Amino acid sequence: GRVYQPALAIQASVAPACAALAALAPIDASAWSGSAAAAHAEYLAWQTPQPMPGSLDLWQIVATLRERLPEDTILASGAGNYATWLHRLYRYPAFRTQLAPYNGSMGYGVAAAIAAKAAHPDRTVVSWNGDGCFLMNGQELATAVQYRLGIVFVVVDNGMYGTIRMHQERQYPARVYATDLVNPDFAALARAYGADGETVSRTDQFAPALERALTAGRPALLHLLLDRQAITMNATIDDLRRQATAAPAPR
Repeated sequence: GRVYQPALAIQASVAPACAALAALAPIDASAWSGSAAAAHAEYLAWQTPQPMPGSLDLWQIVATLRERLPEDTILASGAGNYATWLHRLYRYPAFRTQLAPYNGSMGYGVAAAIAAKAAHPDRTVVSWNGDGCFLMNGQELATAVQYRLGIVFVVVDNGMYGTIRMHQERQYPARVYATDLVNPDFAALARAYGADGETVSRTDQFAPALERALTAGRPALLHLLLDRQAITMNATIDDLRRQATAAPAPR
């Protein structure tokens, strides 16, 4: 209840609680059917694509994943602003298909994907990473290659620690410190490990690159070059600076 305060708190596991509720007699839902429809409409509006700077649109990238991936695909991600596109827009159709850290652990998406593919070799596994996240555990590509784990690694590269940079711009606009990254060519790095690697700089390049990665029969990495301004789903770096400088100074 720290974040959301329920009208009625029920302490129970999901499965037995749903079974108990299903056994209840039907009720007249007319009193709240309107609010339920309004909430659903609000949810759909929340998923409406917004304009993004640059030639790579993560809204469309995630839409492509949603259209192409099998329903039992396991998606593993780390922690950072880049992951919000996946969490907000990808609709997980089944249980046990999402692996994400509870405590904001960067680099989780690489290791979790390797474990998932080793445990479920017949299922599609996609590892969704930011550039900062991937730099922490990316050497585990060697493990994926060694054990022939056909994982698709996606690296969203905006050349910075995006979440920390976002807070810097909000609190200290244009006073950037220790958040810029000098990244390798991630696609070339993947090939050096013995995996497939492709660079994607435009939205229309992603679907065919994804298809090649899914059918490669070995680990494959897609290096997505994201515009540096695309720091959040709703605001650019310039937007954050304008908002911060327009706000009254704290007393």
